[in-house]
Amino acid sequence: MVDKLRLMAVHAHPDDESSKGAATMARYVAEGHEVMVVTCTGGEAGSILNPAMDRPDVLENIAEIRRQEMARAAGILGVQHRWLGFVDSGLPEGDPLPPLPEGCFALVPLEVSTPPLVQVIREFRPHVIVTYDENGGYPHPDHIRCHEVSVAAFDAAGDPERYPELGEPWQPLKLYYSHGFSRAKLLAFHEAMIAEGLESPYAEWLAGWPTDRPDVIERVTTRVECADYFPVRDEALKAHATQIDPESRWFAVPSEMQRKVWPTEEYELARSLVDSTVPEDDLFAGVQERVTA
Repeated sequence: MVDKLRLMAVHAHPDDESSKGAATMARYVAEGHEVMVVTCTGGEAGSILNPAMDRPDVLENIAEIRRQEMARAAGILGVQHRWLGFVDSGLPEGDPLPPLPEGCFALVPLEVSTPPLVQVIREFRPHVIVTYDENGGYPHPDHIRCHEVSVAAFDAAGDPERYPELGEPWQPLKLYYSHGFSRAKLLAFHEAMIAEGLESPYAEWLAGWPTDRPDVIERVTTRVECADYFPVRDEALKAHATQIDPESRWFAVPSEMQRKVWPTEEYELARSLVDSTVPEDDLFAGVQERVTA
């Protein structure tokens, strides 16, 4: 029997790992599996979203501070961590949108950005990879590029004819897309808070939700029970102090309400080379049997 399985989560920026699937990762670490977070960019273009950190000395050193925040979050989650080393593209705003900065991650050709991830996959040898869907979870250019690079690397890593100089081939067995922000989830928390006489932080968000857009919950195949690790997730989030205001809506829903109303994190099984029947409750479903066969 294999004691340890390996999970890799590929994210665009530091802090993404703590806001998307962090409790799942913490659960698998606690169960004795190996987990690695790969961060594509340094988050250099990120805004300071916590008013307490909105200071000139922080802004001037944002790249190094975000590296330090990432190290603290990885330590809290108990995960290994690797940087791919690309430059944050920033989130373009305006009408029309301004061009992306030259040399940023979203503009680096896939044939350049894919090999570094292939190398990390071949070194870590994950059985399962988690990333974003084709929309990036939300349409940030780095999130969309992260999806594209992750899918390309998933396909290339096991091919001995591709990038032979980057190590022995390794084929991951499953690829998932993380779906953390569904309308169904926000609505469940909103209604639970109203029922308890609490002020919901989601009313405006739900009111502005496009009515013609399908909810990503419809794509979910896999729900991982991980409520015991929500406190770990929250501490990892707070480690990204430039990005996360501890007084923000991230922490508005009481812990016991979260556990009762929505104790899972959600994923979509996008590729599988093992037998696994959906719906699932485990990202490693079918993997243990394949590995020990």
